Amino acid sequence: MDQYHRCVLCNRSCGVNRSEGSRGFCEEGSTLRVAWAGIHRGEEPVLCGPGGSGTIFFTGCTLKCFFCQNYQLSRDGMGREITIETFASLCLRLQDAGVENINLVTGTQWIPSIVEGLSRAKDSGLRIPVLWNSSGFENDLALSLLEPLIDVYLPDLKTLDADFSKELFGTPRYPETATKAILRMVETRPPRFEEDRMVQGVIVRHLVLPGFLENTREVLKWFSRHLRYRAILSLMFQYTPLPAGVFPQAKVRASSSVEWGRGISEAEYHSVLDYLEEFGIRDGFVQEYAPVENLLPDFSRPDAFPKNLATPLWSWAESG
Repeated sequence: MDQYHRCVLCNRSCGVNRSEGSRGFCEEGSTLRVAWAGIHRGEEPVLCGPGGSGTIFFTGCTLKCFFCQNYQLSRDGMGREITIETFASLCLRLQDAGVENINLVTGTQWIPSIVEGLSRAKDSGLRIPVLWNSSGFENDLALSLLEPLIDVYLPDLKTLDADFSKELFGTPRYPETATKAILRMVETRPPRFEEDRMVQGVIVRHLVLPGFLENTREVLKWFSRHLRYRAILSLMFQYTPLPAGVFPQAKVRASSSVEWGRGISEAEYHSVLDYLEEFGIRDGFVQEYAPVENLLPDFSRPDAFPKNLATPLWSWAESG
């Protein structure tokens, strides 16, 4: 596929020829890799419905946040090479299982393969909405490839601080890229519902980080100014400290590294709720406050998630 020959699918713009074995930041080649597919019930209610969300987790990432809950995929490279035909058949198998949508998680590095696979799946009868669940680090090229096939966008908006972005992701370009991408998503996909299910639109997710409430306040201020009534906000408090030794966390804001070893406090939770009132944001989703518990998925097993949260249909850990 031409887009892999000089890859600029994200705004790191590595420009490497992945088709001939060169590796850029994502460290992936040109053959699609997938880690897990199944019915996920932990997404926003307007996405899950009674059937759950048909979720496919891809290997690799264009950001590699050091606190990523899916670090086994984004950092450790868990996953298996599959053909375009197999990917298309996974989408159709999920539809046959009764899911509400196809939910594609962290697939930016695989957009050309995903686009071809979705096209084949639609030609073979895929008719449910398709969700693009990503970090928001897509450029115009990536979005132009996706737009004919995606119904609902589910981007993150992690930070608007370029310096913080450089410390977290190794690039100051995330805020500019993500805000531009999200505004384009909103323009092309106004919200549309069928009963209580979103079948078109944009849900912007923001993960609150412990000790960095000003980061959250700026994101909510921007959302209120640019996206209120045009997109849905999903405010997440599920930051979970990773096991010791997974990543060298001290290199990120070492002066406040103690923050990364704890979850969100109840006081921080209520402060963020005050921000919602301050900026007049009343529509959307807010995770309830709960003490930190280890809900990290384990993709080394087919049952990567708690049984009440997900049902596996395919896993790299058991597929031949």
